[in-house]
Amino acid sequence: MNKLSKNVLVIVTSLLVLSCLDRKTVKGEYEIIPLPQQITPENGSFILKNSTQITYPEGNDVLKQNAEFLASYIKEATGKDLQIVPGTPASNSINLAINDAIENPEGYKLTVVPDKITIEGGLESGVFYGIQTLRKSLPVLAQETVIELPGVTIEDAPRFKYRGMMLDVSRHFFPIDSVKQYIDILALHNMNTLHWHLSDDQGWRIEIKKYPELTRIGSQRKETVIGHNSGKYDGTPYGGFYTQDQIREVIDYAAKRFITIIPEIDMPGHQLAALTSYPELGCTGGPYEVWSQWGVAEDVICAGNEKSMQFLEDVLGEIIDLFPSEYIHVGGDECPKVRWKACPKCQARIKQEGIKSDSKHSAEEYLQSYVISRMEKFVESKGRHIIGWDEILEGGLAPNATVMSWRGMAGGIEAAKQHHNVIMTPNTYLYFDYYQTTDVANEPLAIGGYVPLERVYSLEPVPASLSPEEQKYIIGVQANLWTEYIPTFSQVEYMVLPRMAALSEVQWCSPEKKNYPQFLKRLFNLTGIYDQQGYNYGKHIFNVEATLVPDTNKGVLNVTLKTLGNGDIYYTLDGTEPSKNSTKYTAPLEITQDATIKAIVIRPNLKSRVLTEKVTFNKATMKPITLKVAPSKGYDFNGGPELTDGLTGNNNYKTGRWLGFQGRDLDAVIDLKEPTEIQKVSFNTNVVKGDWIMGVTGISVKISDDGKSFKEIATKNIPELTQQDKDGIYPQEITFNPVKARYVEVIAKGGKLPKWHGGAGYDAFFFVDEISIE
Repeated sequence: MNKLSKNVLVIVTSLLVLSCLDRKTVKGEYEIIPLPQQITPENGSFILKNSTQITYPEGNDVLKQNAEFLASYIKEATGKDLQIVPGTPASNSINLAINDAIENPEGYKLTVVPDKITIEGGLESGVFYGIQTLRKSLPVLAQETVIELPGVTIEDAPRFKYRGMMLDVSRHFFPIDSVKQYIDILALHNMNTLHWHLSDDQGWRIEIKKYPELTRIGSQRKETVIGHNSGKYDGTPYGGFYTQDQIREVIDYAAKRFITIIPEIDMPGHQLAALTSYPELGCTGGPYEVWSQWGVAEDVICAGNEKSMQFLEDVLGEIIDLFPSEYIHVGGDECPKVRWKACPKCQARIKQEGIKSDSKHSAEEYLQSYVISRMEKFVESKGRHIIGWDEILEGGLAPNATVMSWRGMAGGIEAAKQHHNVIMTPNTYLYFDYYQTTDVANEPLAIGGYVPLERVYSLEPVPASLSPEEQKYIIGVQANLWTEYIPTFSQVEYMVLPRMAALSEVQWCSPEKKNYPQFLKRLFNLTGIYDQQGYNYGKHIFNVEATLVPDTNKGVLNVTLKTLGNGDIYYTLDGTEPSKNSTKYTAPLEITQDATIKAIVIRPNLKSRVLTEKVTFNKATMKPITLKVAPSKGYDFNGGPELTDGLTGNNNYKTGRWLGFQGRDLDAVIDLKEPTEIQKVSFNTNVVKGDWIMGVTGISVKISDDGKSFKEIATKNIPELTQQDKDGIYPQEITFNPVKARYVEVIAKGGKLPKWHGGAGYDAFFFVDEISIE
């Protein structure tokens, strides 16, 4: 070698050494989502190198597949392309293995020591979840860095054996590549079940060989309603369906990720797409149209027509041949009985089967039970079991049915008491088509409701009211995504993320392990993977979050501002746009007068959405309030203080700014703390006629000096809303001659649903937000 070559070699070597010295060392972090059950630190660290190998037992093709997943995850995160080899574990390797001593088939043990990493599972599925833990422990986007994984032993297993997410593809259709991405998202969150809602009034989405018209006709609707059943339509034909070959492809894709797909064919209601394809299956014979609007159609499968029953069995037969899942979902929810009541065939079936009404259920409700029981017998004859929504409890539960409890948890409790398996999916916690923030003006259109991240996380799916034996029947937890208002897969991602992260801890972690503030810190790390994968998640979690609590002793509104991760919060109180030149938030604020709070978080590469809260003071604001009658359950929120906290509600009645009453009046006593001259009381009501929410029918005001003896000083009747009156916020007020009083009692009266309403005669809801006294 000549002198020049030697000099070049020295220079290159020196540059390589300097380059290595300059490379940043990044440590892994085991505080992940879902949080493992047991994390034990160990001495030393493992350095992930380009030369690190992934090993698996020779001949185990499933673990080889797991190794390929792990290699792809590592490459995505670090850029390192690791070699996969069968055979005996060696140093500088990640070893996958089966350990028969791990009792839970989905349990795993992850061990990190200086010379190797070992991931052992009770079965291959357990190894897969150990791989997910290692994946989420890696620094994200850590190319050109030294990856150090601290020594650790993690022993972990899921709390529930059923951990699911539902995807509705009937209202809006998503191609198989999108469904596969949804499956990948489930895998990231340690979920093992995709509930695939494949048919409904608005479209039939799966090929059935025996009934080709289901996809030729039933998969297409001529147009789609704009907004919340506005009566206006987009004029654009809409459709789509999966061939059976595509279904098999998705099933295989999911199975490789240890995810079971449970198909749902909803029956006997939600069948309008099928009736449009085969009108003879309905009670009236049609003509029918695939529904272009949202909601529940009154036309359902004819329970008295034997041809209709054969149709359902034929469809289920092909579904069972396609899907290897233990469970088949038959829906059973929201089945109107109006057609059955007028149908001679259905009434003949009732008579033939000896079905009779009683104090609990009508004959038609028992007829629904007949349909579900008959389908269950068919499914059982094929070696499978059915799942149904909690309406299948009405009229008697089929012997081996599993109940999916969506209308709260009461149905699940009842089913568990009857020793039926239960999957908890209460809409008030786990309907991800609901809004996830109160800032609905800046959110995509949603069905309504309000299920924020913290609400999801707070769910305890095993009711304490059940005995230990009954609690064993709660086998799982699932969230649902109905897609009436979700036309794109990008919006699907937005609606489920990051709420799916909160759900994953409900499904996986022991209750004592759950801690919401700590969860938020771990969520910040998980969003790095969301970014890496290009997922469109709800970045509102990085915005300013305000907690507003009235202090009636001091007469102030306490405002606490916080945000996820690092970042400085700046605010104004006069409604001007905040910036880095505004006041920096350092401690809770005390609001004592009218204010428009605006706040932002400023980070190096990100400025958050502006938080806006308008606080308006009147003589009742921040004064003690007592409700003589509690609001209706589910709409009681804080139980009264929200009526005098200076904050008004928006059109979404589930945000906690409104209190709801049904079959009872609002009767509130406000203590003004000293005799005060007053002459007007006002408040808003929120009308959503389709949800049985109307206005008030009357207002009364009483006053007292001692809080015990009250005198009525004003009363007012309010006309009933007509069918033409629009939904929205209706201001209400009552005025009277000026009078002095310390205590003011405000009574708002509810009423019945009017004759023109579909629920005519039932008690109507009404919702009230802020009570103003002037």
